[in-house]
Amino acid sequence: MWYPFPINIKIPVYTQMNCIVIDENPANQKLMTEYINQDPHLKLKANCYSVYEGLEALQNLSIDLVFIDTQLMPISGISFIKNLISKPLVIFTSGDPKYAAEAYDLNAVDYLLKPITFERFFRSVQKANELYTFKKLKNVRQDLEESNSEKQLEYILVKSDYNTLKINFEDILFVEGLKDYVKIFTFDNKKPVVTHNSLKKIQQALPPNRFIRIHKSFIISLKYITSINKAQVIIGENYIPIGESYKSNFLSKLEKRTI
Repeated sequence: MWYPFPINIKIPVYTQMNCIVIDENPANQKLMTEYINQDPHLKLKANCYSVYEGLEALQNLSIDLVFIDTQLMPISGISFIKNLISKPLVIFTSGDPKYAAEAYDLNAVDYLLKPITFERFFRSVQKANELYTFKKLKNVRQDLEESNSEKQLEYILVKSDYNTLKINFEDILFVEGLKDYVKIFTFDNKKPVVTHNSLKKIQQALPPNRFIRIHKSFIISLKYITSINKAQVIIGENYIPIGESYKSNFLSKLEKRTI
């Protein structure tokens, strides 16, 4: 196999991305594996010969970048990525240029036409690495800002039954909105605190790195999550629904904490 760069090329490593290849063709898999193994920015986690294997890898592994062929069965690579709830960085590979516009509509990093040279592959990975590094730095900065904001206040004050109650963030399990009222469920009390307020206003008062809205009527504490299924979050004995419009943001938040 001839490569446009020497095999022992020294490329500075800034970040390393976990990646998979989804392609039904063994020859294409072999070539992509050889290319990936040369690039220190990449760590190959799985070779997937079908969309089913690809989906299983994405569900069970921490994947940052996907190389995927456009022409797969029973659905195309384009449709596969389009239907993912939480999308990693994507580089499409294809023997046909006609899918390129649709691929870029999905915010793909790049669209590689076969036969793929190592030089073209290398440029594509550099682009992915820049986006990945920027995303990581942005997340770190956001976490620092949220942490600094959180240090300023550790509680909220709410009016309930002609009293003003102090509720520590640490004690809040979840919050439920009911039209003009809000119910705040806490760790120590069986009965929730009921206050005349809006869920939006309560959400603005809670630290975003510790609480997240998962439904039009519910905000939960990330700390007290017992388990999660496709449609619900379980906190103790409480089953809280996940709204479709909130699911993507919620799963993205969890990715930072998943190992």
